[in-house]
Amino acid sequence: MLSCPIPAGSSTAGSLCCRLAASHRSTVRTARYPTDVTDAQWDELDPLLPDPVCLAGRGGRWEKYCRRVIVDAILYLVDNGIKWPALPADFPPWQTVYKRFAAWEKVGASQRLLDRLRDRARLVEGRVAAPSAAVMDSQSVRAAETVSRATQGWDGGKKVAGRKRHIVVDTMGLLLAVLATPASTQDRVAARSLLRRMHATAGGRVRLVWTDGGYTGPLHDWARATLGLLVEIV
Repeated sequence: MLSCPIPAGSSTAGSLCCRLAASHRSTVRTARYPTDVTDAQWDELDPLLPDPVCLAGRGGRWEKYCRRVIVDAILYLVDNGIKWPALPADFPPWQTVYKRFAAWEKVGASQRLLDRLRDRARLVEGRVAAPSAAVMDSQSVRAAETVSRATQGWDGGKKVAGRKRHIVVDTMGLLLAVLATPASTQDRVAARSLLRRMHATAGGRVRLVWTDGGYTGPLHDWARATLGLLVEIV
């Protein structure tokens, strides 16, 4: 594997760019943003990204840009909340970054990354990797002008027009599952899809979910019968 010629003075100078370094063009970008991954972070992330199909002899082209630069671009976009075409010029073309991001999302790469890193964070804290208890809640937020009206709704309780994010976290606050719906969707209705996602993500280890009063009703019986979960209102 070859080393990418990153300029001296960069936080990644002299390091390997990614495990596919020998197959793509050299990287000349200097690390400069707070969201750029460190060498230690990249050592954890690089092996978890999916292999390109050409590596398995199934055709396709080799990736043109270093994966580390692509990841840096994705993290910059997410952290700053910008549009894809607004990526700074020192990153690869935004179309290239988006295409790689979409391909990784299609095979569930980000979910696997989240699961692996969450497990490691729990182990560092002296806990078992898979949580046995979780917390579920939702939040209605106003939608941006670019969000389709078909995916928006009115939350009469919160007096918010927009979308609602339904989230399950472990007792450390680490994300297990998330679901976005129109703000008009009732919590107890969205909870079924959300709990199914959590059940698949957490490997079926979660047995207790704490919620608030917005989840009263038949959800409790459904969760116990379908997923073996105890939903407790606190």
